[in-house]
Amino acid sequence: MTGYYDLILGLIPLSLIGVTAVLSAVGVSMTAAVPLAASIPVALIGHALFVNSPVDDTQSATETVDSSSASFEAAD
Repeated sequence: MTGYYDLILGLIPLSLIGVTAVLSAVGVSMTAAVPLAASIPVALIGHALFVNSPVDDTQSATETVDSSSASFEAAD
């Protein structure tokens, strides 16, 4: 299953290469196209880190540990 961060990791090189190619095709020099195009991946990374930040789901991890330990019974 593809998650949000998998999409971000795929879009980083695609957006850099794609926007650079489009800007070059329009007539912008390569030395100007690369830094302009790099603003898109920087924005994607910033969104992934600060707006939709990765967090640990400690409550579900605790429930998983509790439910798995409850399934074992004593062998008396």
